[in-house]
Amino acid sequence: LMKQLMIKTRLRAALRSNFARREDGTIAIEAMIIMPMMFWTFLALFSIFDTYRMYGIHQKASYTIADAVSRETLPIDNQYVDGVHEMFEYLASSQGMTNMRISQVKYDADGDRFYKDWSVTRGNLAALDNQAVADWHDRLPNMVDEERIIIVETVTDFDPPFKTGLEQREIVNFVFTRPRYAPRVCYYSCD
Repeated sequence: LMKQLMIKTRLRAALRSNFARREDGTIAIEAMIIMPMMFWTFLALFSIFDTYRMYGIHQKASYTIADAVSRETLPIDNQYVDGVHEMFEYLASSQGMTNMRISQVKYDADGDRFYKDWSVTRGNLAALDNQAVADWHDRLPNMVDEERIIIVETVTDFDPPFKTGLEQREIVNFVFTRPRYAPRVCYYSCD
């Protein structure tokens, strides 16, 4: 009882004095409240910027691979695919697992559908089949009958540099291009 009375009198005295009206020390208190929020905001903005930067780098690397494959006039093989996969990992500065699928698809105007010429993968992606590509009208450009297109798909794990609410993500790219110097790009043989 005595302790409670002492506390009440001290509080009343503090409130009656200049304590409630004094303003010195408010900047330190405001800084203690705002600084963690500002620090988190800075780290979050850095993480978001880095995430967009990595998305751009991976997209450019995917376009580079698609362009390199589209310029081939001789049949490509597993060694070539291993090489472009390593080149993708180097260009993209990948930190995690990278998956790549390179495919060539042909359009048939009579059936109004796509057919797979060949599909080869590196990593955990499955090769495409005719069933998967048959109705890709919304994913591929308009094509003339018997025209072929090369598709490069890449999937890479990305972990942001700071844990600010951005969880680990997959960077997925879907790039297509027409063969440049030949009507098609062959895999092992042009039979």
